Amino acid sequence: MHFLFLRIAMIIAAIGSHSSLQILKGAKRENFTTAIIVERNRESFYRRFSFIDKFLPYGNYDEALNHVNSLKDAVLVPHGSLIEYLGMERTKKISIPIFGNRNLFEWESNQKKKMSLLEKSGIKVPQSFESVEDVDRLVIVKLPGAKGGKGYFLARNKSELKEGISKLLEKKAIKSVDEVIIQEYVIGIPMYFQFFYSPILHRVELTGIDIRYETNVDGLRRLPWSMDISPTFVVAGNIPVVARESLLPKAYDYADKLVNTTKELVPPGMIGPFSLESVVTDDLEIVVFEFSGRIVAGTNLYINGSPYSWLYWDEPMCVGRRIAREINMAMERNRLSEVTT
Repeated sequence: MHFLFLRIAMIIAAIGSHSSLQILKGAKRENFTTAIIVERNRESFYRRFSFIDKFLPYGNYDEALNHVNSLKDAVLVPHGSLIEYLGMERTKKISIPIFGNRNLFEWESNQKKKMSLLEKSGIKVPQSFESVEDVDRLVIVKLPGAKGGKGYFLARNKSELKEGISKLLEKKAIKSVDEVIIQEYVIGIPMYFQFFYSPILHRVELTGIDIRYETNVDGLRRLPWSMDISPTFVVAGNIPVVARESLLPKAYDYADKLVNTTKELVPPGMIGPFSLESVVTDDLEIVVFEFSGRIVAGTNLYINGSPYSWLYWDEPMCVGRRIAREINMAMERNRLSEVTT
């Protein structure tokens, strides 16, 4: 989609969840009007914050979509809850401009297509298994969509794998085994590298690094004895990380490669925030097991800027504000269509 913009009072909007507070706080710092599309039972919470100008409460997701499309002179900033809440079909019906590349949504919601982008970029990824019968090592099974790790499980062998998939089918978490991705579980420490690609400045910026704090798998480490409890990976929070500097050239190299690949295969390519969700092994190899093509919740750690954002900006620059700054720079140059779709 292409949109024409006038230099007028622009609204930056977000769905009330995930990283919306950071997005709207950053937009207000850049002098935009802000709007939130929010579930009615959460409205009182968001009204605590003075930087939100306009409230559009909804009772169901069709009403939420109508609120989004009712906004005039607005840009919607997508985050990890957008498709999870509205669903892909409703998201396709969003008629106002979206910051970033909406063509990436379908790739992000399909684990196999997502991994293919990483592979085509020449980025090291864990081995994937198309068939249960091919599994010969510890694997992690992932469900489609942005569910914060809900439903993911580990399997040490084919027997455990078949049992876990059967449970997912019984719970109707999936319709068929083809929906999941079966991936080698790489031993190492997690590091989620947060990046921002600027079409206006033609550069990739590292905006932060985090680790996800996952309820069951992290809670099990607190037990002083062994228990027969299967680890799960539901994300409840995030922990900040600063990487040793020698890791950064490879992380940037991977980011550049993904930006170039998306330009070619998913035009207009990466716009704004994205994340390379990785494991660093004991020989300091970065293995990327997933990517996110929009703002991730780990950026909420750095609402006053990260150790890395200060390398580019001599002022507090969270990713929410960085998005608004990119929109401002695009408007000043009459190039807003290059950062929205």
